[in-house]
Amino acid sequence: MRTGVIAKKMGMTRLFQADGRHVPVTVLQLEDVQVVGRREMDRDGYTAVQLGAGVAKAKNVNKPQRVAFGNAEVEPKAKVVEFRVAEDALLDVGATITADHFVAGQMVDIQGVTQGKGFAGAMKRWGFKGLRATHGVSVSHRSHGSTGQRQDPGKVFKNKKMAGHMGARNRTQQNLEIVRTDAARGLLFVKGSVPGSKGGWLSVMDAIKLPRDERAPYPAGLLENAKEIETEMAPAAFVEDAAVHEIPALPSDAEVAAIAAEQEAGAQAAEAAEAAEDNQNSDAAGDKPAADENKEG
Repeated sequence: MRTGVIAKKMGMTRLFQADGRHVPVTVLQLEDVQVVGRREMDRDGYTAVQLGAGVAKAKNVNKPQRVAFGNAEVEPKAKVVEFRVAEDALLDVGATITADHFVAGQMVDIQGVTQGKGFAGAMKRWGFKGLRATHGVSVSHRSHGSTGQRQDPGKVFKNKKMAGHMGARNRTQQNLEIVRTDAARGLLFVKGSVPGSKGGWLSVMDAIKLPRDERAPYPAGLLENAKEIETEMAPAAFVEDAAVHEIPALPSDAEVAAIAAEQEAGAQAAEAAEAAEDNQNSDAAGDKPAADENKEG
């Protein structure tokens, strides 16, 4: 199990495939993601790495954190997150993780705090349809209706869906796709619904419900030196080939003609069966009066 990374949500844009289809993506940026601590089995009872991202002013960091950052010999970080890892995936303190930690076409889980909506009514918060907008409802069309019972039990049960604070909750969105990476600028382009607001911090991890992508570097995609990263980048505004999804092949002209002939033959058979049934009913109706005349005679 590899470590995740800390990323900042920058906003949305779109990339294109070679056939002209566009892919809406969310842009995530890795800002100086470094290992600031590690947890080992013999000392702490579990294995994990502690990552820090961003830059914080020293005056805004409390003394214990300043000591920890000083021992790790890294600048004070704005965000610190701990990730559980396998024992052979522990990283050295001070190591820097780049966007090459993930590869195009890989599925990831992204955790963050959803956008806060403030105090919301029951219709917006829970999707209630509201009351009738007709005579007799007055001005309470968007109310949630009754909330309790009679004198017994004489209370509103817990977890009743009512108006209240909406959003601003920790959420994990699973199985989102990385469609492109830019290690030179530390960017990840993700297809799918990414939680959080612009400027918010997110935790990006390998998808827990899927096997690890064999192309992803193990134990991590590290910055080996301080020189500029040289990578093969996809053309501007294009999805990397590994994340391109082809359109399913359409049926050929011969297959379309065969399907049409089959449908036409079925329609003709149905018409013939209906005509035979009508003839049988008419014959039965014609024989009935003759039988009645014989009975009278």
